[in-house]
Amino acid sequence: MTAKLILGTEIREVILKEIEEEVKEIKAKYGKVPGLVTILVGSNPASVSYVTLKIQTAQRLGFHEVQDTRPENMSEAELLALIDKYNKDDLIHGILVQLPLPKHIDEKKVLNAIDPDKDVDGFHPINVGRLMIGGSEVKFPPCTPAGIQELIVRSGVPTDGAEVVVVGRSNIVGKPIAVMMMQKGPGANATVTVVHTATKDLAFHCKRADILIVAAGVPGLVKPEWIKPGACVIDVGVNRVGEKISEKTGKKVPILRGDVDFEAAKEIAGWITPVPGGVGPMTITMLMKNTLKSLKYKLGLM
Repeated sequence: MTAKLILGTEIREVILKEIEEEVKEIKAKYGKVPGLVTILVGSNPASVSYVTLKIQTAQRLGFHEVQDTRPENMSEAELLALIDKYNKDDLIHGILVQLPLPKHIDEKKVLNAIDPDKDVDGFHPINVGRLMIGGSEVKFPPCTPAGIQELIVRSGVPTDGAEVVVVGRSNIVGKPIAVMMMQKGPGANATVTVVHTATKDLAFHCKRADILIVAAGVPGLVKPEWIKPGACVIDVGVNRVGEKISEKTGKKVPILRGDVDFEAAKEIAGWITPVPGGVGPMTITMLMKNTLKSLKYKLGLM
């Protein structure tokens, strides 16, 4: 029996439509729209491409969108001053500094300078602490883990009491999604195990999982025999393993593979995300949702 595909491309559109409708309602009632500034230092091609997608999505939703692009040689002091300016700007509800930054700038210092109540990426230590406490304390969950949880919930995968195994312990995905899935509440309340490169028997733990979340950055790491029949498999890995010629454009494009052997795994799992088209489309979507939440906090609606 082939697994049900969890398509981030489809779920993204549903969520974006919900956000767009809510933005219209708030604008009509309060005369306010979410404000998002994206700060880009330099011209890294991957960063430019990613920022462009964020800009287009924000504009589509009716946000007040500000793109602030600065030269590569911008000093750390100048960047900190710029962040302080947006921290004080009442029209801005979300501040995003696109990473990576030039080597002469301390990324940690920059991210920590963002007002935690405008930190829609959810990386500030205060927001990490709020996430750990859980419940009503949580303001902005990190975008990729939040997207993973949305995929699970909106696909009807049971989480209450489920055995969740997270492969990977990064601060961006592994740790936060583990915390989120163990919290009390809908879409969580699971028993969570985190495994990593020092785990003695990865296969043993993966086989126990009702929900297997793989974010290791190793193509094909999880073998089909490691998957419990009927389990939900969320593959966060996006690994470039070569190039091919696009049939549409005739240009070279990267060949992407996940951390799971998708073709074999889909014959065993109950639900599975493809790569690409699974988790990836959800990250920017959740950034938009966090920015809307920031405005709602400001208006006393949350």
